[in-house]
Amino acid sequence: MAHEAGTDSQQTPNRKEADTFVKNTSQKGKMDIPPYSRPFYKRPLWMAIAILMSVLIVAAVVCYWLHRRQFESTDDAFIDGDIVQVSAKVSGIIESVYVDDNQDVAAGTVLLQIDPKDLQARLNEARASLMAAEAKLGEAKAQVDVVKAATDALLTQAKAGVEQAKAAVESSISQLASAQSDVVAAEAEAVKRQADLKRFKSLDPRVVSQQQLDSAQAAADTAEAYLVSTRKRVLSAEAAVKEAQAKYAQSLAVLAAAETGPQQVAAAVAQMENARSGVDEAKAKVDAAELNLSYTTIRAPVSGRVSKRTARPGQYLQVGQNVLALVQPDVWVTANFKETQLTCMCQGQNVEIEVDAYPGHVFHGHVESIQAGTGSRFSMLPPENATGNYVKVVQRVPVKIRFDQKDTQQRLLAPGMSVIPTVRVGRDKQQHPQPIMPPSEPAVSGAADLSPKADCPSEVAQ
Repeated sequence: MAHEAGTDSQQTPNRKEADTFVKNTSQKGKMDIPPYSRPFYKRPLWMAIAILMSVLIVAAVVCYWLHRRQFESTDDAFIDGDIVQVSAKVSGIIESVYVDDNQDVAAGTVLLQIDPKDLQARLNEARASLMAAEAKLGEAKAQVDVVKAATDALLTQAKAGVEQAKAAVESSISQLASAQSDVVAAEAEAVKRQADLKRFKSLDPRVVSQQQLDSAQAAADTAEAYLVSTRKRVLSAEAAVKEAQAKYAQSLAVLAAAETGPQQVAAAVAQMENARSGVDEAKAKVDAAELNLSYTTIRAPVSGRVSKRTARPGQYLQVGQNVLALVQPDVWVTANFKETQLTCMCQGQNVEIEVDAYPGHVFHGHVESIQAGTGSRFSMLPPENATGNYVKVVQRVPVKIRFDQKDTQQRLLAPGMSVIPTVRVGRDKQQHPQPIMPPSEPAVSGAADLSPKADCPSEVAQ
């Protein structure tokens, strides 16, 4: 057996000789036998390297995942800002335009001038109407004074007339009483004289002389004439009493008319107040005309950069027509995150912002607020999910991000620019968006400051 083994060992070439033989024969093209090599799993060094590389790759992937889950990012984000549309408050032809496109202006800068001739004529007309109303008011005031003086004098005169008429009535009544007493006495005297005359006539003519008879007749006639005279006096006195009473009644009517003086004064005062209201109305028209005239000079309501200027000299403007837009320097980022990305997002979290216009530069900011509603809910045509077939779509919620880095003053950040914000949400802290919590009391008027920040680029440049 040993001999056979030795023979086999002598007949079988060693590994090195076999490789040389195969190589030589392969080069000569006589035979093609692959070289001999050990399997990979039988090589400890390479196995250790492979296992180590696998562990490192898995560890790197896990670390990357743990690190990356602390951030939320989206490319559906844009720079936003306040854009003020400047429009005309009065109609007219543009006389001059004092600004150009993309020009930075301060608040109060004159932007353009509308031809003021028509409005100046209306102002002159309003001022003339005001002068006429003031003249009418002066006339009404003078009329009030005249009516007051006239009514006072008329009232005094009427009272005096009433007293005088009353005295005249009393005097005529006393005269009537005296005349009536005279009539009574005259009647008694006439009766007596008639009786004497009858007695003398009844006596014997021889006893009574003709002279006595004539005297009795004359006395009777005189008494009768006096009676007639007294009766006429009574009639005259009665007529005087009636006349005095009529005058008294007339004086009372005049007094009653004079006592309506306060009403006449009140009517004059009402006319004066009406004239005063006319003056106030004319003043209001003058103020409105002056205000409209001032609107012919269009000034910048805020500081910003002129954009989308459509105003040209000679162009006719209608009321409310936009002439240009002012882009304010205060800008922010509106990022539309998926609702699934808001789980741990809240106010105050730091944000890294990459602007497409400045590749390689990172801006820094913070989450200022999260809108209480998805973007589709506030669209012009909100979805009606209660009708038809429903397909669930992940909604997006606008998040407002503020820049907090000073280098924003050195670069143009305009509304509409595309950005990619990355928010560090910090999932380990278990933070969530704040719920809607309105204050219990209304805020004090003017407490909210909506004006641009003092460190905005355009203000600093100005």
